[in-house]
Amino acid sequence: MNTDTIAECMNLSFASTPFPQVVQKLAGAGVRSYTADLAALRNTYYGAGGDSHDEALPLIAAPAIADAFDKNTVASAVQAIQQGRIGYADFLRRIMSAGCASYGVFIAGRKVMYFGRDGDFHTEQFPRAK
Repeated sequence: MNTDTIAECMNLSFASTPFPQVVQKLAGAGVRSYTADLAALRNTYYGAGGDSHDEALPLIAAPAIADAFDKNTVASAVQAIQQGRIGYADFLRRIMSAGCASYGVFIAGRKVMYFGRDGDFHTEQFPRAK
């Protein structure tokens, strides 16, 4: 995996680059999937060969993760970021306030799974880059 490109993609995400473009760039860097640990504010990226790389999430003013998982609020936040009404930092704050403790992005499977502290989850398919 190209760790320089992974770091660049983190910066692009916080600069409101659309998710499909970031995912396409990550795939080109050899990333197969990644997990965002919102409690630790870290992403772990996984390559096809079993390699991994951690990257800090530079989220300022991160809220506490709510105890209860509200999948409707998570889905609403996904819709808001897809429509360009909010940026990535606000998206993270919204899903954390909705009880999302982590999420996993599966590039080949084209889906994101959002998880609460007690195993509740919500799955979203993601769009292709335009």
